[in-house]
Amino acid sequence: MRFTFRDVDPLADAPLLHGWVTRPYASFWGMLQAGLDDVVQEYAGIQASGHHRALLGLDGGAPAFLMEEYLPASSPLASVYPVLPGDMGMHLLVAPPSGAPEAGFTTAVMDAVLARLFATPRVDRIVVEPDIRNTRIHALNERLGFRPNGVVALPDKDALLSFCTRADYLAARTPSVPFPTSNGALL
Repeated sequence: MRFTFRDVDPLADAPLLHGWVTRPYASFWGMLQAGLDDVVQEYAGIQASGHHRALLGLDGGAPAFLMEEYLPASSPLASVYPVLPGDMGMHLLVAPPSGAPEAGFTTAVMDAVLARLFATPRVDRIVVEPDIRNTRIHALNERLGFRPNGVVALPDKDALLSFCTRADYLAARTPSVPFPTSNGALL
């Protein structure tokens, strides 16, 4: 596997995460004006919640993306759709490239995140709620098997609620859709 995961350490990782979440490309993350202490507080709260967890995705040991997994029943989503047992929420932020962008990198990251989540037997469906204006992530979500369910009003945004079942994810990974393998070749 190309990517590995480790829990975010709110204090130690705050400078790195601050450098990511305050860049214009991360505007949908909602932390453009955050200070370093805000980032520490945000991720300390997530890690202590018991229902939300932040992880760093590593590429060859180097931080490459941030993912969050959460229980929708313990989130604002609980008031906008009927949460099912086996639902797992997910957020993803890919780090800014340190050099020339790598074609297919974000797709490979998303594939690794979904594979990790679906490796947990109790997870039957992944739920995402990106900002309705974030059309780039909507396209990637659909490419990897997410099905839009409609726009929902959340406390911080209007979001496109989408679901990906294990079967939809596996169908999206068929050879008709090229996915990078661990050695960089396309399936």
